[in-house]
This record gives sequence, C-alpha cells and structure tokens, in this order.
Amino acid sequence: MSIIPILSARLVIRKLNRTGFSYLKSHGSHQYYIHPITKRMTSIPVHGGNAIGRKLLKEIIDQAGITIEQFLKL
Repeated sequence: MSIIPILSARLVIRKLNRTGFSYLKSHGSHQYYIHPITKRMTSIPVHGGNAIGRKLLKEIIDQAGITIEQFLKL
C-alpha cells in the first residue's frame, strides 16, 4: 500500500475530474462530485488554504471507487 500524501482540495478535485467525475452542487464549503457512469458521489471540503489529510483523502478515494495507486498516478 502506498503512503497517502496530504493534498490540497484543488488538486484532489483535478484528479477526480480526470477519472470522469463532474461537479454536481455545493453546500456551504463542500463541493459534491458525481461520476456519470457509475453514479458514485463524493464530497470535497474546500476550506480556503487548508489541506485534506490522509484519512479523509482515503475516504474520498474509497467513495470514488478507485484504488490509491490509481489515484496517485493521475
């Protein structure tokens, strides 16, 4: 298993867009993204300059239905 990095929300969103996820809506400081084929949905907290921690990033990757290795290669 790879070591999960700490990434900014902007970079996580960019990587999700490369896998086919598209913006659905926002509620407060969270943005929701959905995959049109698999209908999987995930939310990304966008809190200014704060980074997304390892545990939360792993949960986002799991919700997206991809592996950590696939996510890191994007």
